[in-house]
Parts: sequence; C-alpha cells; structure tokens
Amino acid sequence: MRIKMRRYIALFAILLTSACPLPLVAQNPSSPAPAAESSLPVLNATAHPLQISAGDLLEISVYDTPDLSGKLRVDEHGNISLPLAGDLTVSQMTAEQAARAIEAKLLREEILKDPHVLVTVLEYSTQGVTLLGEVKQPAVYPLLGPHALLDLISAAGGFTPEAGELVTITHRAEPNNPVAVKMGTKPGSTTRPFNNVDIRPGDTIMVSHAGIVYVVGDVGRPGGFLIQRSGHLTVLRAMALAQGPNKTAALNSAKLIRQTDDGREELPVPLKKILSNKAPDRALADGDILFIPSSGFKNAMVTAESVLPSAAGASIYRVP
Repeated sequence: MRIKMRRYIALFAILLTSACPLPLVAQNPSSPAPAAESSLPVLNATAHPLQISAGDLLEISVYDTPDLSGKLRVDEHGNISLPLAGDLTVSQMTAEQAARAIEAKLLREEILKDPHVLVTVLEYSTQGVTLLGEVKQPAVYPLLGPHALLDLISAAGGFTPEAGELVTITHRAEPNNPVAVKMGTKPGSTTRPFNNVDIRPGDTIMVSHAGIVYVVGDVGRPGGFLIQRSGHLTVLRAMALAQGPNKTAALNSAKLIRQTDDGREELPVPLKKILSNKAPDRALADGDILFIPSSGFKNAMVTAESVLPSAAGASIYRVP
C-alpha cells in the first residue's frame, strides 16, 4: 500500500511540474540575451565613489575607544588631526579608504594593537557639479548618487535658445583632459544619436554657445538662425532658411551689418547677383545681420540703428 502511495505521489509531482512554468535561470554572462529594440541608447548612470575633499566634515568612530573618536573637519591641505596620532592626509580617499588609513596610523604609532575604525562623511563641501554656459540657470549643483548629463541640464532649467551642440565636461581629477560631447538631436529623435554621458562629483560642465546669423527685412521668415552643425553659414543658405526674399524686396540694396573690434560696419551685399549665381556666395559669421529692405528709396536707406531692434526681437530657429 505504501509503495502504491509513493508511486501516486511521484506521478502527481511529474504532472504538476509539466503544468507549471520552469523557474527563471540566471543567464550566462558570456551569452547575454538580446537587448530590446529602442530608438535611443539606454544609459545606466554609475554611482561614483565620493571622495573626501578639503572642508568635508568626518565622524571618526574607533571601536571601544571613545577618546579617539569624534568629528573632524578636513583642512585646506586635505588633512585631519587625529587625537594622539597626529595629522593624516585623507583627501581624495573614500570613507572606507580613510578608515583603513586611520587604522594603519594607529598601528604605526603603537596607540592600539587591533584598531577598528568607521568613517562617516557628515558634510560634503565640494561634491557639487558646476554647470556653466548656455543653460537657463547656471550654478553649482550638489551631486549625491548616480546622475547623467541630462539630469544636470534638466536641473538647470534646460538649454537656452542659443545653446550649441557641443558640451565640454572637465573632471576634477583630470583638469587637462576635458571630454567633448556632441548632444545631437532632442530625445525621441532617431536621426542622430543622443549622448547622455555619466557625470562625476566635482565635474565642470560647459554648454557651448551656437553662433547666430540674423536675417531681417523683406523675407518670408525673418529671424535668427543658429550656426552649429556645419560650423558656418553663407548668404544663400541663410536666405533659404529665411524662406527667400519677398516679391517687394530690394535685392540690390541688401546689406550686411557686422560687429568688429573697431566697431559696427555695414557692407553692401550683391544679393541679386548671388541669387542668380553671378557673384560668389559670402560666408557669414556669428552675430551678423543680413538686412533686405523693401523696394522704395526710403526703405533702401534704412540705417543699422533702425535694423538692430528687429534683430534683437527676432525668433531663433535651429538649423535643420
């Protein structure tokens, strides 16, 4: 009877196993599962270990020895002054590394035979990220925990209309090796990659300024156009971005207003000849104002002073 009962139990276990899904098994790292398709690269920000710097406040706990424990401030040279043991450099160490260094110091000075030390950073004074350039709220932002570039840009209110594509990141530990990042298109676009890099405590982020060329006057879409992708803009391309001249435009009276070291200068632009390929195209520079007046003597004689307000209030367009 017992043997039959065991057979029934074994048979029931087999049927139950075949009816239920198998448990998940950890995949072999050498054969990862294919990633889900996505139009944008996925970034997992890394939690970089926070390093002790000048001005940080540390709490030193020496096991079973309260006389050697307490709160210590890191001085401007990166040192702390331990009771009985003297000065110790802890700058650029993590809290765990500092604890091991204090234990070694107590052993060398023959203060304790078997020290056990715990270091806790109560205040980080220099773990912020400095964000400068073409963002709406440039400032120093605290960085505790993993964050990526767009997290900081978002905290600063986003880019200004004049922000360029290039972002420079300088790590505190490598001031002579800045990292240049090209931001590409907006999130959600599949035309260009979107670089969202990892940020470390103490980094300095500089968002570049994109050059702007203004096209004002009798054109289809007057405004400012950012110079960022090709690094330059010509009269023909600027006119194309401005949707060309209107039928009432005085092409022979077009002028270029440019700011130089010696002051503002006005240069005639043979726009009619350029459009008909009878004159060479002209390169434009950051801050140039291309003015196309309407037909009529009075409009053709407009001065630079009357054009500048139009440029200042013009809408800004990103070059597609």
